[in-house]
Amino acid sequence: MPKINNLIGQAKAVAHPNLAIIKYWGKENEFNNIPASPSLGVSLDKLHTVSTVYLTHPEPNSKDKVLIDGELQSGRRFAGFFANFRAVVNKKIPEMGRFTVTAHSSSDFPGSAGLASSSSGFAALALACASAVKLKLPAEQLSALARTGSISAARSTFGGFVHLDSGATYANQIHDETWWPELRIIVMEIEKGVKEISSRAAMKRSKMSSPFYQTWINDSKENMDESLAALEARNLAVLGPLIRRSYLRMFSTMFSSYPPIIYWKPASLAVIALCEELRSAGLNIWETMDAGPQVKILCLEEETPLLIERLKAQFSHLPFWICKVGGPPYLNNND
Repeated sequence: MPKINNLIGQAKAVAHPNLAIIKYWGKENEFNNIPASPSLGVSLDKLHTVSTVYLTHPEPNSKDKVLIDGELQSGRRFAGFFANFRAVVNKKIPEMGRFTVTAHSSSDFPGSAGLASSSSGFAALALACASAVKLKLPAEQLSALARTGSISAARSTFGGFVHLDSGATYANQIHDETWWPELRIIVMEIEKGVKEISSRAAMKRSKMSSPFYQTWINDSKENMDESLAALEARNLAVLGPLIRRSYLRMFSTMFSSYPPIIYWKPASLAVIALCEELRSAGLNIWETMDAGPQVKILCLEEETPLLIERLKAQFSHLPFWICKVGGPPYLNNND
């Protein structure tokens, strides 16, 4: 632990990223971070973000700080979150007074690369901040707080399968991590490094310039209704095509933006082609992508060995994680 002067409280939290299988893309209200389309996500058990928060009495010119892997981040990226956190504290603990936040965060997977790192990052940060002031926020309030940092983080404050509606301020858990034990999510790391354009900037460009953006928004609710029914039945043969349709229609708004937004790489297309080949051979395997080059593949436990064999044979140079459905964020204040 680093030496901290004037310490008020501290806490460490761990969260999993939440992969949107039915995509959110676009903001109804950018200032308040409200989604324009609904999303359905699943927590990934093998990937983690750890955030340690220190609250201190403010000193002259002290500012909130977030360090990711030891590197100081832009204050603007976290200003909205910390403003909302202070609003919660001032309402629930008015005697708390002023304080400064210092957060240290790290993940065991690449950040800002299309692997939902902001979802786990802000979910862990929200839980650690609340714990540091000894606040046990109700689930919907913790979700709403995390959302002010990243919309997808509203889903990462829960485990299992999570729904975030369009226009909503917090997410709702549909089923916990025990609901579908046979499901596997293979996360392929196509390319390391930060993506060329941030998701926030890309969403704004799509909304402003894609002729297909409003169609995407209008279509999202119907796709969501069908997906929730397929999830309820644990039917990947029905859910899979809806997952595929969602990511392809999301990317259609990116490809048709001006200038176009193209995250896909040759290896991304090669993995997509392999999934199509395996489906043609009768396997129940479905890919999806977020804003980045990485590919995630959903399948059932029984088909995982064959899929992994083919991935290793064709993409031996690419790392991947085999994930089950993960649980909710948790505190780890023992060290």
